[in-house]
Amino acid sequence: MRKLEHYKVHDENALWNMYKTVSFWKVVKNFIVIQLARYIPFLKVKNWLYRTFLRMNIGEKTSFALMAMVDVMFPERISVGRNSIIGYNTTILTHEYLIKEYRLGDVEIGSEVMIGANTTILPGVKIGDGAIVAAGTVVHRNVAPGTFVGGNPMNVIYSKEEMENRDKNKDLS
Repeated sequence: MRKLEHYKVHDENALWNMYKTVSFWKVVKNFIVIQLARYIPFLKVKNWLYRTFLRMNIGEKTSFALMAMVDVMFPERISVGRNSIIGYNTTILTHEYLIKEYRLGDVEIGSEVMIGANTTILPGVKIGDGAIVAAGTVVHRNVAPGTFVGGNPMNVIYSKEEMENRDKNKDLS
């Protein structure tokens, strides 16, 4: 289950009033930093930009592939453990603006996690250590540590135990 904070709005839809929830200048700064980071091929520089200007919690040796897109309004609500890979063109969201409300939620990605290309991670999701998310997945709920998930809607492909047995059988080959 996603962990979200709900905020009701009145009259216009929530997106119409977004600058009542987040500063225009913060969004402008974040947009510039994110667009720069999306194209920079130097992983240390990219992580430095995320940590320094967006206040994201990024672990050592974590890699954001080319074109990865982090939330432009609340990137400080994203944390990624050490030695994880965020695949090409992955989107990580920490907000949802709807008609009658907006929602915010932290995204926590553990250590040694592999996120495949073109994945979308929705707000309020926790992805456990050692998890694998297949390319093109919409992550709409928590992912248990060591689990292999994929698809839309997201389903468990292999549990942690099945992954461990699979790895043992590979070693015997």
